[in-house]
Amino acid sequence: MKIIKRNGSEVTFDAEKIRAAVSKAKYAGDHQDELTERDIDEIARSVEEYCAHMHRALSVEEIQELVETQIMSHGAFEIAKRYIRFRFTRNLVRKTNTTDNQILSLLECDNEEVKQENSNKNPTVNSVQRDYMAGEVSKDITERLLLPEDVVAAHKNGIIHFHDSDYFAQHMHNCDLVNLEDMLQNGTVISETMIERPHSFSTACNIATQIIAQVASNQYGGQSISLTHLIPFVDVSRQTIRKQLLSEFEQIGAECSEENLSELVEKRLKLEIRRGVQTIQYQLVTLMTTNGQAPFVTIFMYLGEARSAREKADLALVIEEMLNQRIEGVKNEAGVWITPAFPKLIYVLEEDNIREDAPYWYLTELAAKCTAKRMVPDYISEKMMLRLKIDKNGDGNCYTCMGCRSFLTPYVDENGKPKYYGRFNQGVVTINLVDVACTAIENGGDEKKFWETLDERLELCHRALRCRHERLVGTLSDVAPILWQHGALARLEKGEPITKLLYGGYSTISLGYAGLWECVYEVTGKKLTEPEGEKFGLEVMRALNAACKKWREAENIDYSLYGTPLESTTYKFAKSLQKRFGIIEGVTDKNYITNSYHIHVTEPIDAFSKLEKEARFQELSPGGAISYIEVPNMQNNIPAVLEVIKFLYDHIMYAELNTKSDYCQVCGYDGEIQIVNEDDKLIWECPNCHNHDQDKMNVARRTCGYIGTQFWNQGRTQEIKERVLHL
Repeated sequence: MKIIKRNGSEVTFDAEKIRAAVSKAKYAGDHQDELTERDIDEIARSVEEYCAHMHRALSVEEIQELVETQIMSHGAFEIAKRYIRFRFTRNLVRKTNTTDNQILSLLECDNEEVKQENSNKNPTVNSVQRDYMAGEVSKDITERLLLPEDVVAAHKNGIIHFHDSDYFAQHMHNCDLVNLEDMLQNGTVISETMIERPHSFSTACNIATQIIAQVASNQYGGQSISLTHLIPFVDVSRQTIRKQLLSEFEQIGAECSEENLSELVEKRLKLEIRRGVQTIQYQLVTLMTTNGQAPFVTIFMYLGEARSAREKADLALVIEEMLNQRIEGVKNEAGVWITPAFPKLIYVLEEDNIREDAPYWYLTELAAKCTAKRMVPDYISEKMMLRLKIDKNGDGNCYTCMGCRSFLTPYVDENGKPKYYGRFNQGVVTINLVDVACTAIENGGDEKKFWETLDERLELCHRALRCRHERLVGTLSDVAPILWQHGALARLEKGEPITKLLYGGYSTISLGYAGLWECVYEVTGKKLTEPEGEKFGLEVMRALNAACKKWREAENIDYSLYGTPLESTTYKFAKSLQKRFGIIEGVTDKNYITNSYHIHVTEPIDAFSKLEKEARFQELSPGGAISYIEVPNMQNNIPAVLEVIKFLYDHIMYAELNTKSDYCQVCGYDGEIQIVNEDDKLIWECPNCHNHDQDKMNVARRTCGYIGTQFWNQGRTQEIKERVLHL
């Protein structure tokens, strides 16, 4: 059995330390007879039994509170006072230096919580450690100086989550849609070097990867680019290749028919496309940004964005190559083809590719094969999105999310045209809906109390979101020239504030939410899949949207409701709930809570019913959300994948299929790596050779919209273990 120390390191539980601490409090003053040695043994044993029952590693603070409760339950109130006083004194000492221990544990790779915080960051690497060290300083400054005390307390207690506080001290924003078209067509500047319009497709791809790396180093969220913005350079390469071939024929005095010439041009062009796509795939996998990880980037593949028949045909060529290379994968250090985490791919379903008789159906078949093997692409339904994303002109719009799921709201520029590329999100604060429900039931026990508590918590979130917004107000474009001066997001002057981009809907700011499933069950006793539970869940979603609308109209800031992915925060929220409310069956009895509006991972439901039900909630999450279904190995059942894809097109805006993609470096096993329980800790194990060494296995799982390829905390690992199949 393990415990988590204050510096984040994990150590074995030692009941003797409890006995020693209680004995110290007993003999430090009068009233020593309040506790016998047998009582102290009983206290230590009771705490140990409670910890074992929790099936997770408790923190030192949690254990100390259990000890306090046990001392008082024995009627030893004077001894309890002394024990509490010792704790208080030690806390005062710790507050004089809030970061040293955490930083030292990072450097020694001994911080278990940080190791499992981000499934795409390796904490043993110097660049990651440097980022985490800076993050500890930022969090310390944020908590002590930059945020109100009640917001900090609510964040620490898991009532809300103030996202990315490790970057808040800097004037940085969350995620964005990169205006790659502007940067490629009109030039940009990278590291004070002018980058002019490229003269070939492969060069355009190389520049795009450099832009992505620079953008990732100047904000902390995900980013998206559109493949369409690269397509004009396909024809640039085509014309260049044509001239080269004509010159070659002229030099050797040979003639070539127009038909043969065109055939040769297209053959060489496909090689150029292959090189360009290869550059994107390998550069983005191997690039490391200043925060020690590959850029969190999404590539949008939408035939409907093409402006001519030629562009659409060229876009289809590039999409085909992109899918083929992703099906192949990338080689790990052992030379085995595995699933990379990035770039994430999104494929738009539309009339030109959704039926067997459609001209680009072959691309959808290829996408289905890719999804079955590599978990991407994910799918956006043009049909559903045009219905849901209506701008002020009354027109529907289809566009990509920023990163894994954060969607901009429809926006029309000063020329009356829809605009998405070059826009961004200011940041996220998430409300723990499970805590709202548990607090309401504990303090009154009825639905009316729930709505009162929800209103109070929403105002807390609102003030926290205002802190995020105000941190960006007045920020000068000089802090990130690639973003604000050289086209990724804007073309502002040097020294010009970005403030005007924070208002009027140009950028969004997100109210996140988590745990709708448990919230509904706590208040109504019904599941989200039951009529009464669904009705209440939809009412909660409408209330959250109403709050965003009220703030938006009052402040001209585009607040938007966002289905929080909760990668590591799911465990933090679950621990906080257990600490505050104990174990409530169906509500707090897991070491994780459910992402956004999702149906619980353990709930038996078929894929089509799940997607149909969740579509009603996704519609009420305009700031971003994604649904998924969990499937077995589908590589030999592509027709079934295609049936799901067709269903997506008609029923839900944005969804994905989750499968497994693993490899054991010890024995070469390429089936599913299992999760097993060892000494009350969930660990990964190869079922073939029983290898437990995480450094000698490749595991890819989708946990929050992105694919994770490192490993996860105990809460998320339990969630992964308990997922049921939907197909």
